Amino acid sequence: MRVVVQRVASARVEAAGQVLASIGCGLLILAGFEEADADPDIAWMSAKLARLRIFPDAAGTMNRSLIDVQGEALAVSQFTLFASTRKGNRPSWSRAARPEVAQPLFDRFVGSLERALGCRVQTGEFGADMQVHLINDGPVTISIDSRCPE
Repeated sequence: MRVVVQRVASARVEAAGQVLASIGCGLLILAGFEEADADPDIAWMSAKLARLRIFPDAAGTMNRSLIDVQGEALAVSQFTLFASTRKGNRPSWSRAARPEVAQPLFDRFVGSLERALGCRVQTGEFGADMQVHLINDGPVTISIDSRCPE
C-alpha cells in the first residue's frame, strides 16, 4: 500500500462538475493498492497517518498529529501510485490492484482510518475521473509505503 499525504489548508474532490467531498484543515490522502496488500498493511498505514506529527505546535515545530489538531481527512483512491516507468515512456500499472481487489481494500482502509481518527473520513468516488483541488499547507507532502516503512 502506498500513500501520498499532503497537509492541506483545504481540499475538495469533484467528478462531472459536482463536489463529492471537501475538507478544511487536515490531510489529503492519495492511496494506492497492489494485489498483495492486506489488513496488516491497512492497519499499519491507518495508525501511521492518524499519528503522523506534521502539524505545527505553538512554537511552529511539526509536532502535532491530525488527532491533536482535530483536523479532517479526505482519502482518494489513486492506482497511479504504482506506476512503473522502467521501460519506455508509457507508465505501466501492472503492480496496481485490479478494481475488484482495490475497491474493497480502499473501503477497509477508510473504515480503519475512521476508527483510528475517531471521525468520518471524506472520500472521492472510486474509479471516477476526478479533479482534486487543494491548498497545500507548508507545503508538506510525504510518500509512505507499507512495504518499505522508513
